[in-house]
Amino acid sequence: MKEKNYDIPTELVQLIPAELAYQYRIVPFENSNGVILLLSDNEFLEDLKNELEIVIGTSVLLKKEEPDHINKYLITNYRKRNKSTTTLTYSDDFLLNIIHEAKEIGSSDIHFEAFEETNKVRFRIDGKLIEKYLISLSEYPKIINRLKIMSGMDISEKRLPQDGRINISTSYEDFDIRVSSLPTLHGEKLVLRILSKNNVAIQLEKLGFSEEEIKIYKNAVKKPNGIILISGPTGSGKTTTLYATLKELNKEDTNILTIEDPIEYTLEGVNQVQLKEDIGLDFASTLRTFLRQDPDVIMVGEIRDVATANMAIRAALTGHLVLSTIHTNSAWGTISRLIDMGVPSFLIASTLNVSVAQRLVRKLCDNCKVEVTTERDDIPEELYQEGLIKTHFKSVGCESCYQTGYKGRKAIYEIIPVTKTIEKAIKKEELEIDDYLVENNIYTLKSNAIELVKNGVTSIDEVYSLLIS
Repeated sequence: MKEKNYDIPTELVQLIPAELAYQYRIVPFENSNGVILLLSDNEFLEDLKNELEIVIGTSVLLKKEEPDHINKYLITNYRKRNKSTTTLTYSDDFLLNIIHEAKEIGSSDIHFEAFEETNKVRFRIDGKLIEKYLISLSEYPKIINRLKIMSGMDISEKRLPQDGRINISTSYEDFDIRVSSLPTLHGEKLVLRILSKNNVAIQLEKLGFSEEEIKIYKNAVKKPNGIILISGPTGSGKTTTLYATLKELNKEDTNILTIEDPIEYTLEGVNQVQLKEDIGLDFASTLRTFLRQDPDVIMVGEIRDVATANMAIRAALTGHLVLSTIHTNSAWGTISRLIDMGVPSFLIASTLNVSVAQRLVRKLCDNCKVEVTTERDDIPEELYQEGLIKTHFKSVGCESCYQTGYKGRKAIYEIIPVTKTIEKAIKKEELEIDDYLVENNIYTLKSNAIELVKNGVTSIDEVYSLLIS
């Protein structure tokens, strides 16, 4: 029997705010000759119909539906907002309502996108984009201009990308939003990154390190000089790990300087500098200035070129601890990347304390995940033959996880400390160290992913790209 589909088109979902849908236990079903609303049993249908028509602003037709089905429609299409805060009502400002809704349901980014026939608003939740609203072609430019004004952008400049920042301050919360504009074929696309000022939760112990991994990492961070490098793709949590490390190092007797693009969290006691390449304030030149500022710890947002890499190494050689990120696929790949950039291998060997790679994976919902026997088609042939994953858990979907099967995310790490053996391998540019990693019980991204699957933390689908690496 075919499973019932509980997805509702976006243009219908946005007719009924989440608060209203849950309050009246209603969901929109069709949009011809007025809106048809499905609802569970209600003896005051006529009164409810009149009330809803006033609230929604259009004629409605009510149809009864099984309470269980209504519940599944609701949890599949509407996320409840945080009831501990005062939320905006349906009649309040549409743009601010979108921002507050995204913040309260745990979205990291809001995408405003322009297309030929319609414009969309999508939220990124647990790493995945979800379509939330459609905006008419006539209203979209007004919303974009309002956002650009709020973020300090030039509304007359529509041909070039711009960056801005918005501060949202209310009686119950205070947070910043990083705004990026991009001219596209049918209009400007804006992405809003929600940045929390509440960095209390940013702690190394809460990021996903195993006991052994955090011990190795903290030992490297405690050294008075050297380089800490964290690698991974965009959105893998590198910046969060860096800020958690800075919090660990942020003491009254320590001078910490950072150069970032952009500044994502503000840390009391840390001197943070925003990159401005258009006026010559780039990573390399700022690092050069930092060395005259009597620093103990320096954080460089990203090593993008050989000039920045050489300045970071110079800072480490002169007695400073340097933290930075780099785009590579693995912790050992960082070494290869630096060598390819033209950094002498003997300098890498003498300054690098630890190389870290990380990814973010969604965690299975504990309320609905189910254990199944692993079939040959579920995993790469190599792993099937080795019998490493005999059973695994699959996502199902329930009220707790909004029918997604996943709830929250967890970081997976690969940490390689630079020991004497590794130092010699780097100097000789011997880049095959798989045997060394196995002998020294150093978990790779792949082996950590296997452990998470075996322990039912995540699914094979979520980490498949790591399993085939």
